[in-house]
Amino acid sequence: MTIPTATYRIQFRNGMTFDRAAALAPYLKRLGISHLYASPVFTATTGSTHGYDVTDTNEIDPAIGGRKGFDRMVKALKQSGLGLILDIVPNHMAASLENRWWRDVIEHGPRSRYAHHFDIDWTRPLTLPFLGDTFENVLERDEIHVQPGPETGHPAFAYYDSFYPLTPESWQDDPDAILNLTDKSAISALHQRQPWRLTCWRDAPHSLSYRRFFEITGLVGVRVEDKTVFDDTHRLILELVHSGVVDGLRIDHIDGLADPKGYLERLRQQAGPDCYITVEKILADGEQLPPEWPVSGTTGYEFIAALSDALVDGDNMATLSQAYEEVLGRTVDMANELRAAKLLMSGRNFEGEFNTLLRLSLDIATAEDAALDETAMSTALRELLVAFPVYRTYGTNEGLTPADDALLQNVVDSVKAPGTLPDPEALDFLQRILTGELEDSTADNVLVFRTRFQQLTGPLMAKSVEDTLFFRQHMALALNEVGSEPLPRPYALSAFHKEMQTRRERQPDALSTTSTHDTKRGEDTRARLYTLTEAPEEWAQCVVRWREMNKSKVVLIDDGAAPRSGSKWMIYQALAGAWPVTLRPDDHTGLKALEDRFLPYVEKALREEKLRTSWDDNNDAYEQAVLGYVTHLLSAENQSFLVDFHRALQPFIRAGLVNSLTQAIIKLTAPGVPDIYQGSEAFNFSLVDPDNRLEPDFFALASALDDEEKPLNTDQDAWFSGRTKQQVIARLARFRQQKPRLFRTGDYLPLSASGSQAKNVIAFARTCGDEALIVVVPRLVFAALAEHPDWLYPPGLQDTSVMLTDTLAGRRYRDLFTGKEENLNKGIDLASGDGSLPVRVLYSSF
Repeated sequence: MTIPTATYRIQFRNGMTFDRAAALAPYLKRLGISHLYASPVFTATTGSTHGYDVTDTNEIDPAIGGRKGFDRMVKALKQSGLGLILDIVPNHMAASLENRWWRDVIEHGPRSRYAHHFDIDWTRPLTLPFLGDTFENVLERDEIHVQPGPETGHPAFAYYDSFYPLTPESWQDDPDAILNLTDKSAISALHQRQPWRLTCWRDAPHSLSYRRFFEITGLVGVRVEDKTVFDDTHRLILELVHSGVVDGLRIDHIDGLADPKGYLERLRQQAGPDCYITVEKILADGEQLPPEWPVSGTTGYEFIAALSDALVDGDNMATLSQAYEEVLGRTVDMANELRAAKLLMSGRNFEGEFNTLLRLSLDIATAEDAALDETAMSTALRELLVAFPVYRTYGTNEGLTPADDALLQNVVDSVKAPGTLPDPEALDFLQRILTGELEDSTADNVLVFRTRFQQLTGPLMAKSVEDTLFFRQHMALALNEVGSEPLPRPYALSAFHKEMQTRRERQPDALSTTSTHDTKRGEDTRARLYTLTEAPEEWAQCVVRWREMNKSKVVLIDDGAAPRSGSKWMIYQALAGAWPVTLRPDDHTGLKALEDRFLPYVEKALREEKLRTSWDDNNDAYEQAVLGYVTHLLSAENQSFLVDFHRALQPFIRAGLVNSLTQAIIKLTAPGVPDIYQGSEAFNFSLVDPDNRLEPDFFALASALDDEEKPLNTDQDAWFSGRTKQQVIARLARFRQQKPRLFRTGDYLPLSASGSQAKNVIAFARTCGDEALIVVVPRLVFAALAEHPDWLYPPGLQDTSVMLTDTLAGRRYRDLFTGKEENLNKGIDLASGDGSLPVRVLYSSF
């Protein structure tokens, strides 16, 4: 198996085609990339902006160049010596009429060849929740008619531009009469004869008859655990792998599958041992991938979480929390906040999935002669779901693994601990269902329950934490990231080192990412916002001052002030993170460009928090009031605020740039395969999607890259534009290609610093055989930069050194950034008299 040395993620669509990607191959080669890492390329719905709404798994999307364009791109990649990794989507497809399999299911119902390709409950009609109102109401308003389908000419229900094919049994006897139906009662009766029901989109959370992706009704779950379905959905994927066109696969949302382990074993068997496979999987603190999975690791969200241990000032978290709570006017209990979010999601957004589990559990209880009433079972089930601390367990028809069994016992014990709710007997019965300790006669229902339960805990966690709690609690936005822990925890450099050692042992070939198409903030936004933990009191004073300066724009509406206090804290912090490095208060064009990106972010943040508005119940008055407040902040006429904001932000900006460089160097040298998200080799100050999916200026990136191995350009223009960061990444990525064994199998050794600024250093070594690499990078530099407004970055760390172990001492090292060579004995003196960057990446080989 060829393990990538560095990947580069490209988002296709929105203008990015195969031919345009092919033209980037020479640049990616110069950057030191080994593999292009492509977003889904199979045919998706018309106008798709991401490709995860696949309509044909066995066709390369014509919208981005089709198979011929794909082949041209592959040829260009190979000519540049680059491999290709594809992002594939086994969990779901688009519930769209453009999907011929889905369309066939609508037309033929349970008789369709594809009826069991999708995860549909066929004990009732298939629900199609794509109407703006109930069927009866849209019929009454003459919004639905019987018309010939544009593709076949057969009768279909026409609802605006959508044509839902009628089952042949309902029209074949007299097609002309069916097409001439005008009477509403007759049309309604015809609707009742279909194997499906058109319903309002608002009914989906509680009445859906198919499994969806999270809460997106337009994405229907696929039963890829079935061999026939696997074969049908992976035909082209495997062809590309076997032909040598594709070197690796990224598996989207592995936790959504009925049997992740079984799927991965089949995929590995079919793809062969040489295919590099990673899985999108969010790991809780201390959780590891099941060791029996035949993959190289995850796509790297846990790497982001580990970096926060290195770059957050854990000693100041209590101060930041206190300042935030003073703004809110209340204390924050994150455990209770998490519980509230999970209760909300399980009772509203996932009501249908919950009721399915409840019905199954009651059926099993009846078959087992267990005297448990519905209320007791419902309470126990909800409490069990809410208490689940990880995304899911991985039980199969053979039951739970010992590790998952122990986890479940811990969860049950935690639910019982308060001694109030729920009914212990109901909880014990649910535990027995999940562990399979019941009669053989209920085995089928038990397996279905376990599978459905495991497929629900992940979406419930994701939507409760990432898309609710993280938009409600704003103390430190940099920590509200995919893969991060929702509950408070200590932050310590020692924890970072421990995680890197574990990463080296458990998944050295996993991707290490810092930005993706799904992260809540780009890596440089996050790097800057980490610095708020270094100066929480100063930040809090700024927020108080800015709130006062803009208080005239707070609007009092029926349900309270808009924006509320917590939202203002979030707005100022998010604005601080996204503010372009060189944007000045008098740059009207730049302010307008920032406003165009920032307003959609704020609107999304308000709806995701689900407090005073939401996606399915918009409070337009509240949203407009808050957006009006934000518009005022960025108005060129609001110069008093903008000047103050810009001035106060400067030390945070400069400290954030140091964090950006530190983060990049760690990613390129620590265990794992560094993944560069498009454009992030320079700066990525993006916010949540769609902002993080905007295409970078590839021409400017390619023009900025210096091919020569000469000392880094660290002047103000290079530092502020991201060229220094780009040069660092290119230098290290190229070096990784020369030393793959060192970075893949080399040991990870934390190094200690001593002296007056020891806490401001991150130091470690990678060793393999006679090779050694020492990495020394700065952290927590806000105070130093705030004291010296004329510094771009700290020139060194006075009275501080890194101590070397016997293995590392007594060798001659070459600095990869300056080219200088030096003999090192007991340690590395970090004081710099020449004003150079306070970073050292030193290589030695006997």
